[in-house]
Amino acid sequence: MVNLLTRFRRYAPLLILAPILAGTAIAYAQTFKTQIYDPDTRKWYNYDQNRAMKYYRKHGQTPGDFQRQVVTFRTAEKPGTIIIDGDKHFLYYVLPNFQAIRYGIGVGRDGFGWAGIVEVGRKAEWPTWTPPPEMVARDPNAAKYAGGMPGGPENPLGARAMYLYVGGQDSIYRIHGTHQPWTIGLNISSGCIRMVNDDVIDLYSRVEVGARVIVLMQGAALYKGV
Repeated sequence: MVNLLTRFRRYAPLLILAPILAGTAIAYAQTFKTQIYDPDTRKWYNYDQNRAMKYYRKHGQTPGDFQRQVVTFRTAEKPGTIIIDGDKHFLYYVLPNFQAIRYGIGVGRDGFGWAGIVEVGRKAEWPTWTPPPEMVARDPNAAKYAGGMPGGPENPLGARAMYLYVGGQDSIYRIHGTHQPWTIGLNISSGCIRMVNDDVIDLYSRVEVGARVIVLMQGAALYKGV
C-alpha cells in the first residue's frame, strides 16, 4: 500500500458569522482542506473528491490517519464528551487518563461549516433521512425524499445517527454514518458530521443521550485543552 501522510492547510477562508440558535452561539466558520503526501512523487496533493475516490477504490479504505485509533488527548472535558476538530477532519471521543478514540470524519463544505457547543439529543439505528426544506428547495435529488427516505444501505445517514440538540431543540445537525465512505477527510456535507458506518456504529455504542459535543471553531489549538 502506498504510504500517504496527511497534513492540513488553510484554504479560502470564509467570513465568520455568529447567529444565535436557541440561546447558544453556533458560528459559521471558515473552511480548511486536507492535503496528502505521496512519497512516490514527493509531492503534496489536495485531498479532493476525485483523489479521495481513487484512493478508496485502490486501497478499500481511507488514509491511515482517518482510521479509528486510540490517541493521547489532553483536555479538561470529562470522559464521554465528543470534541470535533473540523480543521483536521477528526472526531474525538474522550476517554479517562488523557486518552481519546479518534475517528476520521467528513465535514461541511464551503459555506456550511459551523462551530458551537451542542448535545446528543437522541440516537437512532438505521435512521430515516428527511431532508430539510432548504435542501429540498435547492436539490432535486433530495426533493423526491421530502417525505422521508427509509433507513438502509443507500440512506445518506448510514447505519446510525446521533441528533445534535441546542437548548432541548433539534439543531438540524447530526453525527451519522454514510454510504459514501470515500468522503471521509473532505469538506462535503451540508453541515452534518459523517463517519464510515463501522466507526459510527462504534461511537453510537459508547455515546449516551445528553453527551456534550464541542465543535471547534477552525484554527482552535487542541493542545491547550478545551
